Amino acid sequence: MAGLLPVGNVLGRLMMVFSLAYVVPIAGSFLFHDGKAAEFAWAMLVTMGAGGLLFFATRRHYRELKVRDGFLLVTLSWLLMGAIAALPLNLIYSHLSFTDAFFETISAMTTTGASVLSGLDHAPQSVNLWRHLLQWLGGLGIIVLAVAILPLLGVGGMQLYRAEMPGPMKEAKLTARIADTAKALYLVYAGATLLCMVSLRVAGMSWFDAVCHAFSAVSLGGFSTRDANVAAFDSPAIETVLVVFMFFGAINFGTHYLAWRGRSIRTYLLDSEVRAILVVLVAGCLAMAAFLHSSGSYRDLSTSLRHGIFNTASVALGGGFASVDYTLWPVLAPLLLLFLSSFTASSGSTGSGIKMVRALILLKQGFRELHKLLHPQAAHQVKLGHAPVPNKVVLSVLAFLFLYLASVVGTAFILVATGMDLTHALGAALACINNLGPGLGTLGPAGNYGTLTDLQKWTCMFAMLLGRLEIMSVLVLFTRSFWRK
Repeated sequence: MAGLLPVGNVLGRLMMVFSLAYVVPIAGSFLFHDGKAAEFAWAMLVTMGAGGLLFFATRRHYRELKVRDGFLLVTLSWLLMGAIAALPLNLIYSHLSFTDAFFETISAMTTTGASVLSGLDHAPQSVNLWRHLLQWLGGLGIIVLAVAILPLLGVGGMQLYRAEMPGPMKEAKLTARIADTAKALYLVYAGATLLCMVSLRVAGMSWFDAVCHAFSAVSLGGFSTRDANVAAFDSPAIETVLVVFMFFGAINFGTHYLAWRGRSIRTYLLDSEVRAILVVLVAGCLAMAAFLHSSGSYRDLSTSLRHGIFNTASVALGGGFASVDYTLWPVLAPLLLLFLSSFTASSGSTGSGIKMVRALILLKQGFRELHKLLHPQAAHQVKLGHAPVPNKVVLSVLAFLFLYLASVVGTAFILVATGMDLTHALGAALACINNLGPGLGTLGPAGNYGTLTDLQKWTCMFAMLLGRLEIMSVLVLFTRSFWRK
């Protein structure tokens, strides 16, 4: 128990920093006169007070964070921040249970985009602003944000960064100091968000909708201010802007930073992940449009292209926006979309799933094994671009794939055991672990997760956390060796 005290000290600091985020919905409430400022102010005071008490109660136990501290802190911080972020929702919606409020905030912070709320078109604007802000904060991770703005977390910061950031090769740094790396990532992240806001406003959204959807687009969150999601706007221009910035969010932000620093797009062309994502995305979008047209889902080719490209890009990249209810398409289409969401996003992006770099390594390792069957004595190295991939990374990727598949199957089995049919269970498992949001059937883009039982919601929340923190960062807490001194 004494080993948890240093982690508790940092958690207290994080809570005090996180309480400052309530300034945004409070200001929004005053701006739009929705009368909900008091609820957010009360939540802010509770968060600040609880964080301060935790910090001062454990201040004598603060020390340099170790590797296991990083994993524990990341998981606990997501759970704790999600719980305290749910407080204003409970205060505003008296009918909302803690489970539902917690589901909404965990879904937001993991950028899953699965919602239990309805009537979003008429919800207090400060509530919608809060939901979307949580997605934006969760996009690159609260821990990375904390490392960027709090020098006091500089000690042990690399352990936090490795536990939080996605991808199989976490040792890579953009700058000499981890705090500078985090600041560089957020500089790109914030700049892209601002540009997305302006672009959506020009495309026809109001400033409020533009701000909220920019938060969701760059973070690949998929929340909307409307129950009908992007379909409510019925605008090809808005859909085009969202596709562009979802693609931006799905690319490694380290690559974005290097391209910006070098003032050259050559950085993207040399990135094997970017090239692979482009190939998969273009092929998937065109194939989906052709399939929709040939199957008679839409009479004219232009409509097939519009909805095929937008929804394929949105789901494949993990954005979760929808311009139509694609679960009504022929069954092959939504299944293909869920499959693409499992690997299309890049490592180091705001997307989830296996990640394209792992998919490439698995593909190359598969061909390597086939080659060895024919030439057992030949030396064949797995490479990404011209860089060899160490065998320890290949083994790590294989282990990750096993745990990923086991998590999907395990989640689906638990949901089936609670009474959910197999189709909905498998769709929910993939949608939550891939942090996609919409699943199949009544859990698709035309419905929400409000119809699930509490046990099913908690199962989905655990799956969201697994997906956002890359499975191993969470499952390691359940191993005996983690708790052994």
